[in-house]
Amino acid sequence: MILAGSLVSGQGEGMVSGRVVDAETGEPMVAVNIGIDRHSGTISDMEGAFSISVNSGTHVIEFYYVGYEGVRRQFSVAPGESKRIDVQMTVRSRMLDEVVVSAGKYEQKLSDVTVSLEVIKPHQLSNQNITSLDQILEKTSGISILDGQPSIRGGSGFSYGVGSRVLMLVDDLPMISGDAGDIKWNYMPVENLNQIEVIKGASSVLYGSSALNGAINLRTRFPGNEPSTEVTLFGGAFMDPRRGELVWRDRKSLFGGGSFSHLRKIGNLDLSVGANYVKDEGYREGDYEHRIRGNLAFRYRFKKVQGLTAGISSSAMYIDQSDFLLWLNADSGAYRQNPATLTPMSGHRYNIDPFVEYYTTNGNKHSLKTRLYSVGNATLNIDKSSFTKLWYGEYRFQKKFGPLTNWTSGLSFSRNTVLANLYENHMGSNTAVYSQLDAHVHKRIKISSGLRWELNSLNGELFYSLPVLRAGVNYQAGSATFVRASFGQGYRFPSVAEKFADAVVGGLKIFPNPGLEPERGWAAEIGVKQGFALGNWKGFADLALFWTEYENMIEYTFGAYPPDSVEIPTIEDVGFKALNIGTARITGAEFSLTGVGRVGPAELQFTGGYTFMNPVDPYVIGEHGKTEDLAYILKYRRRHLVKGDLEIEVWKLVGGINIQYNSRMINVDEVFIDPLVGNLLQPGFPNYWLEHAVGYTLLDFRLGWNVSTLFRVSTILKNAFNVEYLGRPGDIGPPRNITLQMKITF
Repeated sequence: MILAGSLVSGQGEGMVSGRVVDAETGEPMVAVNIGIDRHSGTISDMEGAFSISVNSGTHVIEFYYVGYEGVRRQFSVAPGESKRIDVQMTVRSRMLDEVVVSAGKYEQKLSDVTVSLEVIKPHQLSNQNITSLDQILEKTSGISILDGQPSIRGGSGFSYGVGSRVLMLVDDLPMISGDAGDIKWNYMPVENLNQIEVIKGASSVLYGSSALNGAINLRTRFPGNEPSTEVTLFGGAFMDPRRGELVWRDRKSLFGGGSFSHLRKIGNLDLSVGANYVKDEGYREGDYEHRIRGNLAFRYRFKKVQGLTAGISSSAMYIDQSDFLLWLNADSGAYRQNPATLTPMSGHRYNIDPFVEYYTTNGNKHSLKTRLYSVGNATLNIDKSSFTKLWYGEYRFQKKFGPLTNWTSGLSFSRNTVLANLYENHMGSNTAVYSQLDAHVHKRIKISSGLRWELNSLNGELFYSLPVLRAGVNYQAGSATFVRASFGQGYRFPSVAEKFADAVVGGLKIFPNPGLEPERGWAAEIGVKQGFALGNWKGFADLALFWTEYENMIEYTFGAYPPDSVEIPTIEDVGFKALNIGTARITGAEFSLTGVGRVGPAELQFTGGYTFMNPVDPYVIGEHGKTEDLAYILKYRRRHLVKGDLEIEVWKLVGGINIQYNSRMINVDEVFIDPLVGNLLQPGFPNYWLEHAVGYTLLDFRLGWNVSTLFRVSTILKNAFNVEYLGRPGDIGPPRNITLQMKITF
């Protein structure tokens, strides 16, 4: 029982001070909540130190930090006496106590969040030789990546490389291009990864436009007490496709590269540096990539101003590549590119991110984060070159009401400029205010509610977004059972490319639509997360039922779009145009399982899940009923996804298997499967669709040898059974390929 200073030995005050560190690493712990008799307290500073005045007498001091076991000590202090209490805090062993930040923009336990949230750890990328972020997301439950475009639980289809409904963030700041509104996956700093957090469902209240379908937050890492260096080298080759007639070159296509990261403390300065290099000849004709990327970050903890931290991080990349758009034909030319679509490109990406953070003595936090993100693409055809810059700044204030209640409010502003012949020149800006409260109203019940308002402008034209709301609740029904429910609204402003792109690509005419309106929608779910600990095994299972609806959904639609002055359209007026086509409804369920354990000398880790989705156009159902040809199913969606990964470590060997099952893609744009027009656009595709539009299973295997504690050698075999599978029309996935990897850690 807590003694609230009841044993007072006299008048006057004493002092209690000390330092809080991580029990395993010895690293100072910042912003630990420290309470005296549960009615006064402070937080630890950047060095883990604390100091607080108390009345003379006997007291109880408590230490609380998300993801760690609480510490409780009783002490007595005489008038004028100084008492020192040093504490080591231990990480909770339950996987449900994993610490995440993306759900509320503050640290909280995974079990406490009110939405579905997936966590991806660095070893999952390293062990599978992931060189681009989309490669690991494609292996994650409920997520699909179609030709670079992400979809969470069927919320997106394929929109020709523009207008992502999933917001990409790096350290809480948006990393979306200013022109196409797309994600540059190969630019994300995977070599300096702390963890990836994926929010499933509308996340616009905290993150704004483009988070209509969810958000992916890549959190980079800073050093601990000991310096850390990692070097990875790899090389490999693509094998021949299963069908011999698809072989297009007389030797194997090769790829290779490496990465480097180094983290260390220098006094009060934290230093992080990294680099990544990839050269890939590509498994398709004319499809290659050559890139080099580096990143550098500093963080300084001020001694004279306790709680004040400032820093700057930056990344830069040069890239030379050519993307595959349309095949030559479906027979011998499925891996050969239509020459009319060949567009070699060289370019740059860079970002510069200054930031300042300040923790007050009572645990409140002020932060100012800014970013300049620049993307430049130069092509031989100057009409397809583009250069964009995004300036972004966000001030955030977090107010703590005790250790379990957080109020987060913020103001953000962004401006983007686009210089491109493809879209002409454009300038836009966005201003937003938001506020969210996360509170434990009972020791077992947590609620979350938030509100956001945005003002968006493009070329001087204003679009006022209505307020968007979110609300959620989490109920701890048992010691390791957590039931949640949430509702969130979302929206997405059209990208510059969707509004203004006017081009011909490989015979495909793209028309502009300056009058395109924003998408709006909402997402709701109920779920239960169940932790378990059985002998040598621990982990958790999660079951979620979800419902998402969109209005004014934007999709590229094939048709005739003559100028207003033209009465009879010609072939020059036929092509694709981004339109607000109406509504969408996606319902479904998702089950996932994560666990670690031992069987004899072997240690096992498993992650995986099954997602069922029913993505429909309710108007088609209302007008025509559920037809036999499933015409009511939204384009470029699959109804069933299965993802799983099992890793086994025994003695010095590490083996793993990864499985992905995607059910068949039911609908695509009808123009591609039309016997006449489809064969003109992509020769042979209508018949190929009839024969090959089926579900498929991919299996990857890996085997590593820990030669020493510092050195590992691994072999990774992807698409082990050489399955031929179809992504978007005219885009066959990579055949079997093998990689040799060497990793040094010291």
